[in-house]
Amino acid sequence: MRQQTKPRWKAMRTKDSRYIEKILREAFPNTDAYRYNSASIRVRVIDPRFEGKSHEKRDAIVEPFLDKLPKNIQAQIINLVTLSPREMADSANELANIEFEDPGNSQL
Repeated sequence: MRQQTKPRWKAMRTKDSRYIEKILREAFPNTDAYRYNSASIRVRVIDPRFEGKSHEKRDAIVEPFLDKLPKNIQAQIINLVTLSPREMADSANELANIEFEDPGNSQL
């Protein structure tokens, strides 16, 4: 039996990314975040409210919660991936989620 390994991004969590998760999970329980490099943080939010909505509308749903974060942390969120549960189940077709799950090496 093949041993399940923890995704690399889980080891990339920091104090800031855990704080983002804490704030966003108040409204979006299925939220993950990690520090990609010294200048950027990636965030993924999975929620049924995103079903059938454009990326702009999804961002508008999440934005009031991002506004609760300190400005310096907000500025570091470079990648916000918003998916419905159905899209997550079919995440092989979601390029943004593939990069979230298996981050390439940063140039920083």
